[in-house]
Formats: sequence, structure tokens, C-alpha cells
Amino acid sequence: MSGSAGDEAADRAKSRRRLLTLAEFVAVAGLLVAALTLYLNWSQRRSDADDRAAAASAQRNERARLDLTATVESDGRRLALRDPNHDLQDVAIEFPTKSGISRQAPVGDPVIEAEPIAGPILALTDGQADTREGRLPVLITARYWDGDTARTVTGLYDVIWSTHGRLLRGRTLRLEGLRLKDRAGTKAKLDAAWAAKRG
Repeated sequence: MSGSAGDEAADRAKSRRRLLTLAEFVAVAGLLVAALTLYLNWSQRRSDADDRAAAASAQRNERARLDLTATVESDGRRLALRDPNHDLQDVAIEFPTKSGISRQAPVGDPVIEAEPIAGPILALTDGQADTREGRLPVLITARYWDGDTARTVTGLYDVIWSTHGRLLRGRTLRLEGLRLKDRAGTKAKLDAAWAAKRG
């Protein structure tokens, strides 16, 4: 009888240990689930903050970027340069080294003048059809304000031109527009673009 009571007590103790172990397991699992939930929430908040920061940075970069446009003025004798989002402080236009065209740095309005370009381009196309079109690579360095920040950028562009015959005085050159080729322009890229067109 005492043996049976002892067995029952041992079984109850073993059962309590089993229950206690199961309860501990449930508690530990609950802690793990809570910790995982906290981590996932923190990770999501951090990811959202990173996304917001990246979007704000992209918006700032977009706002700071220079987007030059050219308006044909004076019947193609000049191109007026503008940016819809910034006031241009000054510009400098460089031409390929072997083109024979001098650098332009307008003091007033930011413009590209046709007159200094006309002689060399007409000489290069002499003996060809009176009416033709082409592109002249140029390097434009512009200084402008982005809010309180002064910025200077140099881009590689194509000046689009056309020639037309005149009844009494040979041919004339007309500037038709401007097209961006490379936002990171360099003198080497300018001369390479000219060589490619001449080749």
C-alpha cells in the first residue's frame, strides 16, 4: 500500500514537472513571438523612414538639377538659354578645340550667338548643298542658385543649326535649337564628339 502511495506521489511530482516544463516552454515561445513582433515593427518603421528620406533626397536632387532650354530668337541669330526652375547667374560656352570657334561668355542675357559660329561652320560646309542641317557639340558651364546654395554645372550639348542659300550673298547660318547629350560634360568629351562628327 505504501509502495502504491509512493508511486502515486512520484507520478504526481513527475506530472507537475512535465506541466511546469510545458508552461515554461509556452512562456519562452510567447517571449520569442513578442520579440519577433517588436523587431518586425521596428524594422518596418526604419524601412518607412529610409523610404521617406530617399524620396526627399530624390526630390531635392530633382529640384537642384539644371534643365537648360533654348529659345530661338532674332530669326535664328541667337539662342536664349533658360531653366524653368532657376535663375542663371552666368554661362560660358566652349566649342571644340579644332572648330576654330571662340569661347562665348555673355555678360548680359545667357545666349549663344550665331555670328561667331557662322564663319567656321559655313567654311566647313563650303561646296556642299546650300540648305543643310547639322549639330555642333558645345560645352556649357552654368552658374545658378538652388535656394541658398550656389551651384555650377557643366554639360555637353548639341547646338542644332541649318544653312540656307541667299539670292545675292551666298549662304547664311541659322541656330535651330539645343539638345542635351551628357550632364557631366568635359573638354575631352567635347573634342571627342567633334572628332566623331568630323570623322
